[in-house]
Amino acid sequence: MNETFETYRSYLFAIAYRMLGSTMDAEDMVQETYLRYQATPGTILSLKAYLTTIISRLCVDQLQLARRTREQYLGPWLPEPIVTTDAPELVGVEKRVDEYESISLAFLVILEQLQPLERAVFLLREVFEYDYAEIAAILDKSEAACRQSLSRAKKHLVDHRPRFSASPELQRQLLTSFLQAIDAGEMNALIDLLALDVTFWSDSGGKVKGSPTRPVLGSQAVASLFIRKTSTFRGTLPEGARVDLAEANGQPALIIRAGSDAFAVLTIEVVAGRIQTIRIVANPEKLTHV
Repeated sequence: MNETFETYRSYLFAIAYRMLGSTMDAEDMVQETYLRYQATPGTILSLKAYLTTIISRLCVDQLQLARRTREQYLGPWLPEPIVTTDAPELVGVEKRVDEYESISLAFLVILEQLQPLERAVFLLREVFEYDYAEIAAILDKSEAACRQSLSRAKKHLVDHRPRFSASPELQRQLLTSFLQAIDAGEMNALIDLLALDVTFWSDSGGKVKGSPTRPVLGSQAVASLFIRKTSTFRGTLPEGARVDLAEANGQPALIIRAGSDAFAVLTIEVVAGRIQTIRIVANPEKLTHV
């Protein structure tokens, strides 16, 4: 097989997107990896291992910078959504039952709480299936340190992962009912879809009028916010805006569009048949690829 950088471009993007939760940053890391590859003198024994090493280290460095930036972000910071029907390479690396979990917004939010090294080790081991010796070489750490990082990451994930995962069919059904209740202004119907302790997260980066800068808790408060005509979901969109049921990050999602422009992406987590968490990404800088 005649390998080139292009052979692994989509693979490198799949690593970088999971590491960074940002399409723009992932593309930048892939490009920087290419530039470093081009400047490499001598023979490369394994091109895949070499490129994986470059991009993994770049992403760890970028994560350390991003953590400081995100601490000053106005309101909740959520990962940048991606329409996975347009990016099949993102879900091509796994063939297991949890094929889509590692790119779901819910899972990326949990990964965001890990230290950069923990996140890198977890993804390389659990998603991309490298062994400890390979991970140690990629990240320039000892095998013992990598094992400790994976152990800490797994403990965090066990503590924070949703206990029940809903089928895509149920998610689509609830999203459809959710939208119908909002369109009809039916407060009680909307409340019936929500868990009592539902949480709503909105990431607008301070760029969308009416978008809450703190999480909204409880079914009554969340339903009121969505029914209200001045809410982000209803009141700040141009004439002719539509809501499409699509797939973002491997899961059903509502995408609000006007023409070809996306204004928001809404996803949900479902527990025991009700909507437990609602996330909206409305920061226009995060929607350029949607």
